[in-house]
Amino acid sequence: MDDKGALAHALRIESLQFAEREIAPNLFAMAMNTEDSLREYIRLFVKNPLVSTFGPLAKILDFVANAAPGVKEILAVGKLCWEVRERNYDIVIVDAEATGHIVAQVDAPAILSNLVQVGVIRDQTRWMQEILHDQSATGVVVVTTPEEIPVLETIQLLDTLQSKTKVSVSAVVANRVHPDVVAGGDLAVFSQLADSVESGRIASEPASVLRAPLRLLCIAIQRRKREIGLLEQLATSAKERGVLFMPILEIDEQEAGITSVMSSVLKDELT
Repeated sequence: MDDKGALAHALRIESLQFAEREIAPNLFAMAMNTEDSLREYIRLFVKNPLVSTFGPLAKILDFVANAAPGVKEILAVGKLCWEVRERNYDIVIVDAEATGHIVAQVDAPAILSNLVQVGVIRDQTRWMQEILHDQSATGVVVVTTPEEIPVLETIQLLDTLQSKTKVSVSAVVANRVHPDVVAGGDLAVFSQLADSVESGRIASEPASVLRAPLRLLCIAIQRRKREIGLLEQLATSAKERGVLFMPILEIDEQEAGITSVMSSVLKDELT
């Protein structure tokens, strides 16, 4: 929805437009923007072809958006709900905006419904809410990384979605999780070796060779410990949903099959 070209880059295709395009058999993609969403809304609901042929609608959009909160957000989420309602696709997957915007988007129909009690807008926000609040049809997949600020923001987002909206969370994914460098009984052996090198109990020549790689391993182990603590906090907040783990993958970012590899990892996590 906040098109920066990342999706097109991941799929190794040309930049996406508002008009959907088939990028693989039965797989369509598009880039959202509010101006084109407003243009389509006018064409579908206002039934005035002259209005939809106006030039840039940015000024109109700004005027309307300043008149009532949630207007820009509902244009974006309304387009998605429309596609679901019309059953144009088997499933609609949205690469949503960042944490600070997603709540306003998914809750926009409810906010606008409280402001407008009658008329067409009221009717439209009602069916949008029916789609968004239906746990069998809609769910938010929250993706984070095992770092302090992203995890704290994710925990806050999960709490906000639960307490202030009726939109369910389908899954929580921790991306770029580092593997254990040293684990189990090997950890005690490594600790003794590292202590011996640093304390000088090992001859100076071998110690000088081992010191640099051992320090790097110590950094990796401490990083992993911090990650585990953060992931435990995340899992506690996610509760019954649990957390799906996406490890750091040793693959070329330009590799065409990167999405297939990542989906395979998530499939293993789910099963």
